[in-house]
Amino acid sequence: MEQQLSGGPGARVLVVDDDPTVAEVVSGYLDRAGYVVDLAVDGPDALARASAHWPDLVVLDLMLPGMDGLEVCRRMRGRGPVPVIMLTARGDEDDRIIGLEVGADDYVTKPFSPRELVLRVGSVLRRARPAGQPSDTLSSAGLTVDPAARRALKGGAELSLTTREFDLLAFFLRHPGRAFSREELMSEVWGWDFGDLSTVTVHVRRLRGKVEDDPARPRFIQTVWGVGYRFDGVDVPGAAGERQP
Repeated sequence: MEQQLSGGPGARVLVVDDDPTVAEVVSGYLDRAGYVVDLAVDGPDALARASAHWPDLVVLDLMLPGMDGLEVCRRMRGRGPVPVIMLTARGDEDDRIIGLEVGADDYVTKPFSPRELVLRVGSVLRRARPAGQPSDTLSSAGLTVDPAARRALKGGAELSLTTREFDLLAFFLRHPGRAFSREELMSEVWGWDFGDLSTVTVHVRRLRGKVEDDPARPRFIQTVWGVGYRFDGVDVPGAAGERQP
């Protein structure tokens, strides 16, 4: 499904939450920030509304009746690219990681600040369609990223990447051989000066799973112990023989 996404106020945001109070507060703040808001009360309702008017971003409650937010996220990802912010009362780390692993771009735990949520919506949308992004194609060791077309290839085969995975790979290709901490990656790729650093760890693991021949012994995205991660555009002797987290 080919979709044209809008990147700022005026973008369509689908809010999926079965709590009418939360839905009203979130939609009110987003509406005042200039977004076009659509509301859904459960998974099937969300999928039907997305089919009728594909959203630019989804604020998705994890604990929905019947079809939970994880399944909704999976099904939406199967239909086309869309940024997702998971919204839930469950703050357990395993829940956050599961949400990120199914493709969520951010994870906000209830109770939350509606103003912060609006800021995160703006941040995710800007990253989905960043203004002024360099358009030159990036290539290294069989990996190719076209920022203008939002396409990534490995050996000529197109990779299916989420918004954050794409941005992370493009950032790595722009800065080969340099080690970055998770804090630096969160600032440079996510645009946040705060947040759960496990978000970076999960996205690196997911990206390795898509670009590496053997994710446990990566050629490209190396762990730099005590620092963070480094992208190597060429093989590093011995690196492929070491398992990495």
